Amino acid sequence: MNSVIQEVTDRIIQRSQASRKSYLEKIESARLHGPHRGVLSCGNLAHGFAACGTEDKSDLRSMTKSNIAIVSSYNDMLSAHQPYEAFPAQLKKAINAVGSVAQFAGGVPAMCDGVTQGTPGMDLSLMSRDVIAMGTAVALSHNMFDGTLMLGICDKIVPGLLLGALSFGHLPTIFVPAGPMPSGLPNKEKARVRQAFAEGKVGREELLDAESESYHSAGTCTFYGTANSNQLVVEIMGLHLPGSSFVNPGTPLRDALTDAAARQITRITDLGDAYRPIGHIVDAKAIVNGLVGLLATGGSTNHTMHLVAVARAAGYIVNWDDFADISSAVPLLTRIYPNGSADINHFTAAGGMGLLIRELLEGGLLHNDVLTICGQGLEQYTKEPMLDNGELVWRDGPTESFDKQVVASVDEPFKADGGLSVLCGNLGRAVMKTSALREPHCKITAPAVVFEDQFELHAAFKADELNKDCIVVVRFQGPSAIGMPELHSLTPPLAVLQDRGFKVALVTDGRMSGASGKVPAAIHVTPEAIKGGILAKVQTGDMLELNTETGAMDILISEEELSKREAKMPDVAKHQIGMGREMFAGMRSTLTGAEQGACSLFVGQD
Repeated sequence: MNSVIQEVTDRIIQRSQASRKSYLEKIESARLHGPHRGVLSCGNLAHGFAACGTEDKSDLRSMTKSNIAIVSSYNDMLSAHQPYEAFPAQLKKAINAVGSVAQFAGGVPAMCDGVTQGTPGMDLSLMSRDVIAMGTAVALSHNMFDGTLMLGICDKIVPGLLLGALSFGHLPTIFVPAGPMPSGLPNKEKARVRQAFAEGKVGREELLDAESESYHSAGTCTFYGTANSNQLVVEIMGLHLPGSSFVNPGTPLRDALTDAAARQITRITDLGDAYRPIGHIVDAKAIVNGLVGLLATGGSTNHTMHLVAVARAAGYIVNWDDFADISSAVPLLTRIYPNGSADINHFTAAGGMGLLIRELLEGGLLHNDVLTICGQGLEQYTKEPMLDNGELVWRDGPTESFDKQVVASVDEPFKADGGLSVLCGNLGRAVMKTSALREPHCKITAPAVVFEDQFELHAAFKADELNKDCIVVVRFQGPSAIGMPELHSLTPPLAVLQDRGFKVALVTDGRMSGASGKVPAAIHVTPEAIKGGILAKVQTGDMLELNTETGAMDILISEEELSKREAKMPDVAKHQIGMGREMFAGMRSTLTGAEQGACSLFVGQD
């Protein structure tokens, strides 16, 4: 085992002894006292299966057959979630076929950052994760269930479902993916058109044509943003069936994997002898495996918050230093847009999850002594699913890449590290994704140009006020200020400035997309500006330094002058009212900092 990976794992276990012990005691108590359908009053139980068919009612009354909860994020506006429309009926049929019962326990909301990008609705995006977690808990609170199937794909949805599932950690849980859409317009061409539009060289019709050719059918978007990072991380943590993450929707193999997930959940309930609850699967080694997979592939920076919150839900305390140390030990093994031009389908064709996990295991970078939904160890995750005369089988996956421009080996990686840096200085702490940068490191010292929101930056760009070396500061975007919206719409104008030869970077207490690319961006700055962060004292013209080699993120003025400055506190109310945002005031007030997961779910539990 790689010594750094082992050291990080050991310290997570050590610092989390008390909290993990409390969590395990909680879920063991829940296991001993549930499911409650066996002790419910006749009236309660009758409510619980009133809508079931005669056979299912009889099975639920007998208490000898498992009852599986289905929790879904289906809606037919989001391409990634539209395939889930037919899943509940398919899952119920497969579960009935093996003598068990399934009930649709509840639905959770699913919003798309791609739709809300740069609009007021984006201010609800991050907070929707905690709403999904609570919705999952409500769905399972009837305590009628022996196991759960979670249907979710994108950004906040999978982390929210994970948080909710871990609050019912005594229940076995399998995540059931729906798969990515087939490849459309090449990502390199899409990025070119976006930049051309930002410069005014093409019109809205051309831009819409390009976007429509990119996002063109049911299924997950094919770039390597948060949605596909979710799928990869969940699989490498052992919560998917092996090789199921990136099979296209509407295919026979996809249907076979969905049926197989339904059958598998019935095998691992507490009614049998292969009990595997999610609270036991998601332990420190599984969490570290998830971090390794994320960093080895240049995955979404959103997981510097999501995986912190997920770990906390399982009783573990993870921080950004853990991410940074793992990143230093894990080589970059994939080039998937925005880290390259390939998409997730190309990754699968080049070797996919089976090859990636094989490389990481053989390189001593993954813990193999872990529990998964399929049993002990990750060797089975080096296999890939296929149909043999209509029957689902798993066979040994490839041992080397079919396209070394997309998937590399541990011996010859694209980069020696995972491409995530933690910056720390008098401006606070932040993370920077370096895997997609033109140079291995970001080293820039330049004057600040300060904005209070993203719309001011767009106006300045259009007015040609940013044609210079500069570090753009967009502040008061943090969790407690306005809910921490993604600022991905800043990438095209800043990339244009970069292409014009200017040295530019971004510093913000907001988020960038999971698909952040070539512009250096120190994001998730904490403490955030509205909570006393020094970012609130920065003035246009101040010299700032970002350096991923030294880890510096500083304002280059004296401590004496800095102490004399008044923090600027703009009125953020305009970002807190309208589009439902006023209803989230209570949640905003309780959100923790970005390094603590930007989470409202554990208030008062420490």
